[in-house]
Amino acid sequence: MSDFIHLASQSPRRRQLLEQLGVRHELLLPDADEDAEGIEAVLPGEAPATYVQRVTQLKLDAALERLKRRGLPAAPVLCSDTTVALGRAIYGKPADAADARRMLGELAGRSHRVLTAVAIGTPRRRVQALSTSRVTFAPMSRQQIAAYVTSGEPMGKAGAYAVQGRAAAFISHISGSYSGIMGLPMHETAQLLQAFGFKI
Repeated sequence: MSDFIHLASQSPRRRQLLEQLGVRHELLLPDADEDAEGIEAVLPGEAPATYVQRVTQLKLDAALERLKRRGLPAAPVLCSDTTVALGRAIYGKPADAADARRMLGELAGRSHRVLTAVAIGTPRRRVQALSTSRVTFAPMSRQQIAAYVTSGEPMGKAGAYAVQGRAAAFISHISGSYSGIMGLPMHETAQLLQAFGFKI
């Protein structure tokens, strides 16, 4: 039974959410030569739920391999992936400002899903959960979208927005898990941690 977990995520929001649960963690970040972005490539015709769960398992495979290679203390590894979906279309991280403006233009005035998969594993055992939430954006003018993109906040975020940031001004309705939309669903993560013997 471990008293800490390895968190394989570069997201400061996931770190913050784990701290909120009171779970001790060490960061387990990719080496410079690892293809962390390549793992997130979407397969042709892939459904959003299939995609986000597959990517999370690939992240876990890579992190467990990294743990072994570095000879770090044995402890469960936590990985997570978040994607935004409008119908079957998957919205990942924007490639550039123009891509961010396009995504926000398509999401504005509509409801979309935010899917976050979370997995905890060791070389011998793994558990996974999926959280699905719905987010509704109010209509946004081109000027509002441009100003938001100029703030830099959409870069590196699935669907080109951060629910806990300035985008909150445009979100008229949320149903589901707020922490899941941020990138780590607390309820599901707590259940997975309990399955590994953590007291939450």
